[in-house]
Amino acid sequence: MRRKIISSLLLIAFLPMSSGAGADDLGVVGPTYEIVERDALELIESNLKQMDRSGELAQYQEDHKNKVINSIEHPRPLTGFKSTDTASTHYYDPAIVTQKDIVDATGKLIHPRGTRVNPLDYVGWNTYLLFVDGRDEKQLAFSKKIVATSDRPVKVVLVAGEPMALMRKWKSSVYFDQGGKLIKRFSIAQVPAIVRQEGKRLRIDELSY
Repeated sequence: MRRKIISSLLLIAFLPMSSGAGADDLGVVGPTYEIVERDALELIESNLKQMDRSGELAQYQEDHKNKVINSIEHPRPLTGFKSTDTASTHYYDPAIVTQKDIVDATGKLIHPRGTRVNPLDYVGWNTYLLFVDGRDEKQLAFSKKIVATSDRPVKVVLVAGEPMALMRKWKSSVYFDQGGKLIKRFSIAQVPAIVRQEGKRLRIDELSY
C-alpha cells in the first residue's frame, strides 16, 4: 500500500495539388519512386537467423552464460575496508523524513509530509548481518563460531571472496554485498563486523578476531 519503440517514421509525401478548375499544369518535376522502408524487426530477425546458421549466436549465448556464471562465482572484491585492528562500535539510525504525504489504499492519510518515521517502530529486526572477508580463513573460522553460538539467525555477507564456493562448502546460505551498498550504508570500515538491532537503532560492531 505504502510502497514503456514505437519509433514513428514520418514519411512526408509531396502530393500533387490542384487548386481547382483552370489550374496550370506544372508537368513532371522529376522521376518518382516508391518509398520502401525495411522493418527494423525484420532486419534484426534476419541477422539472428544468419548468426544461428553460422553458429555465432550459440557461441554468443555460451560466452554470455559463462560471463554471468563467473561474475557470480568470482564477484569483484569491495574496497574501502580492512581487517579489524581495533574493535569499535557505532550506530545507524534507519529513520527517514517523509518527502510527501503517505496514504493507504483508501486514501487515508498515514503520515503527513515531513513526518519522521522509523521502520523499527513497526517491525523488529531479528536477524544479524555478519560482514566478512571471505579470503581470510581466520575470519571465516571466526564467523562459523558466531553463527553456531548466536541466539538469533545470522546472515553471512561477504565483502570479498567466493560466496558460491563457500555456500557449497558450508551447505548454508552465504550472501555478497553487491556494489558495497550495505557497508557504505552502515559505514563499515573494518571486518568482521556484525549489525543488529538495539532499541530503535542498528548497532554495528567491528570485531577483533
